[in-house]
Amino acid sequence: MSRMTSRSLVQHVRALHQKEYSAEELTRAYLDRIALREAEVGAFLTLDPEGALAAARASDARRTAGEPLSALDGIPFALKDNFCTKGMLTTCGSRMLANFVPPYNATVVERLHAAGAVLFGKLNMDEFAMGSTTETSALGVTRNPIAPDRVPGGSSGGSAAAVAAGEVSFALGSDTGGSVRQPAAFCGVVGLKPTYGVISRYGMIAMASSLDCVGLVTRSAADACPIFSVLAGRDPRDATSCDLPQGARGAVDSLRGLRIGVVRELMEDDSIAPAIHARLQEAVQFFAEQGARIVEVSLPSPDVALAAYCVISAAEASSNLARYDGICFGKRTAKDEDLFSLYANSRAEGFGSEVKRRILFGSYMLSEGKRTLYYDRACNARAAIRTAMTQLVGQCDLILTPTTPTTAFARGGGLTPAQRRRADLCAVYSSLAGLPAVSVPVGCDENGLPIGLQLTAEPFAEALLLSVAKRLEACV
Repeated sequence: MSRMTSRSLVQHVRALHQKEYSAEELTRAYLDRIALREAEVGAFLTLDPEGALAAARASDARRTAGEPLSALDGIPFALKDNFCTKGMLTTCGSRMLANFVPPYNATVVERLHAAGAVLFGKLNMDEFAMGSTTETSALGVTRNPIAPDRVPGGSSGGSAAAVAAGEVSFALGSDTGGSVRQPAAFCGVVGLKPTYGVISRYGMIAMASSLDCVGLVTRSAADACPIFSVLAGRDPRDATSCDLPQGARGAVDSLRGLRIGVVRELMEDDSIAPAIHARLQEAVQFFAEQGARIVEVSLPSPDVALAAYCVISAAEASSNLARYDGICFGKRTAKDEDLFSLYANSRAEGFGSEVKRRILFGSYMLSEGKRTLYYDRACNARAAIRTAMTQLVGQCDLILTPTTPTTAFARGGGLTPAQRRRADLCAVYSSLAGLPAVSVPVGCDENGLPIGLQLTAEPFAEALLLSVAKRLEACV
């Protein structure tokens, strides 16, 4: 990795301010890095070097003119391909949207443009964010840049791979049930899922609307702070969005006195890889040595949490994807002898097998006589889990868990959907409860594969979360 592209976002901000190099020079360094690594990694679906260079030159002109600049001015980034970008392909990794060019920008894109960040392009993902390996994408293969025979995770695998490979300084993804945190853990980078609603979802193509969050992928926890500051806040175009409230938990200068919740069942769970267990024990010891108080806790009803997540996410995905019918939106088949064949063939040709499976499952959950039995009960279970988790983060300042029970899967590893769902156990609680959580890289296993640990906090405590994540990073 070159001297420039190996630096963190915070280091780039300092170097640009001190005129050590220009935004255009930084952009060219990242473009060279993409040329070197992209054939192996395959993170990008759309790359716009001309647009990136033009944005970098505009940043340099603002700096030369002495205009007020944000911390992100001139910083290269890329987007998971489910964020609408005006004039640029937005495919969701699907044949259904293979030629879709939006007429507008997502709110996060507008805010990053206004901050002067330099957009490089769009990143690969599991089709419509359904998957945990980025292998369900219909438009390309993304490999883990640390170990190309392994998956980068998913569904935001392209985002994590691009940051880990040094192709961009940061990336945005979406997190529904761990889709930013799991690939961040697999690729050895930081993945932040904020409090539900604190970053606008307007212009982010929905999978499961009551669970989806905009997520951040960065090289370090410190890098996530200025990005979160730019993106957080209410958007009148997203009714679920909100401002950070007055009195939200702030950053801490010391770990002394913090209550760190450790899940007793996970400390003894033999499904968690030994190397991850060892890192978890080391983290607990680190927190204790720094003066934190270790509190044993239990996560409420693991099997219920997984079942509730599966039902809610599939039901809402089925509803959201109903619009892609070949008439209003999406690929239109040439085999349209009648209305029925138009619908059936457009969806059969446009969607991949994983998306079809979830649509069928979700449609069944919402069908007559089944909604009350399944979806409504899942929503009631989520409400109970949200209450229990809110109480838990009230008793503890942070909850420490593995991000995933294993390191990155082998590509084409043949895991069943049920096995992949089980691997999401630690991630789905914060998604169901709308809590902020961050995956922090804490070294590697005996095969050199990255390990991630997860911290979860109370709503709107992102500043606390990231300040503690910085210290956890530094302990390994």
